Amino acid sequence: MTLTFLGTGTSQGVPVIACDCDVCHSSDFHDKRLRTSVIVSDSDGNNVLVDIGPDFRAQMLSHNICHLEAILITHAHRDHVGGIDDIRPLNWVQHRNMDVYANSQAINSLKHDYHYIFEEHLYPGLPEVTLHDVSDCEPFSVGLFTITPIRGLHKDLPVLGYRFDERDGKSLAYITDMNHIDQSEKSKLNNLDLLVINALRKQKHFSHFCLPEALEVISQCNPRQAYLTHMSHEMGLYAAVNPSLPPTVSLAYDNLVVNL
Repeated sequence: MTLTFLGTGTSQGVPVIACDCDVCHSSDFHDKRLRTSVIVSDSDGNNVLVDIGPDFRAQMLSHNICHLEAILITHAHRDHVGGIDDIRPLNWVQHRNMDVYANSQAINSLKHDYHYIFEEHLYPGLPEVTLHDVSDCEPFSVGLFTITPIRGLHKDLPVLGYRFDERDGKSLAYITDMNHIDQSEKSKLNNLDLLVINALRKQKHFSHFCLPEALEVISQCNPRQAYLTHMSHEMGLYAAVNPSLPPTVSLAYDNLVVNL
């Protein structure tokens, strides 16, 4: 199992337009963050994308990704679904609709915001998508993965994280844009090789885990390794923050590849 961080930033990315802070002017590549997205690949080379934000095209090209077996949506905010038009080349190359998994709220938003993809009489050349409602959070399979949705809240919005279990016994979970997980759902984060979780900044936020809250979830779930993602420029410089974290926790950064 391999995890590739395509982007680790918030809706504005880092640097932020017109910002003159130290992070936005940093020359350290660790501080350059596209909108948050990852690819999880199994040992047979099947690729599962989590979220398809507005930087999707650039991310696919920079990593030379030529196929995706499925796309998992955490929620339908534009920084997580704004690249959906750019699946068209993959439809062409793979000769099939793209399987997209999401909860009912995200599916309704996609059908509204991208209505032209789902109308009865379609214009030629549009993205070809097959939607799968996973609101019941029952496990499903893609490639060698058993994938279990994990419910959480992004303020009042129901969002999903995802746990990946490969047949070789390796496991990881990916959580972003949450600020609450019920204990019953948190139990799905036990016995993980790797946990990825959002940490917007050091100070508390109304709809995202902040750094202390993310570290508390990590401490409760006790994964072997953890990475923080969906970070704003308010988190601070990578070179200053990363050494201050517990030994098994690190700030993720764009283009980081983790092999399990």
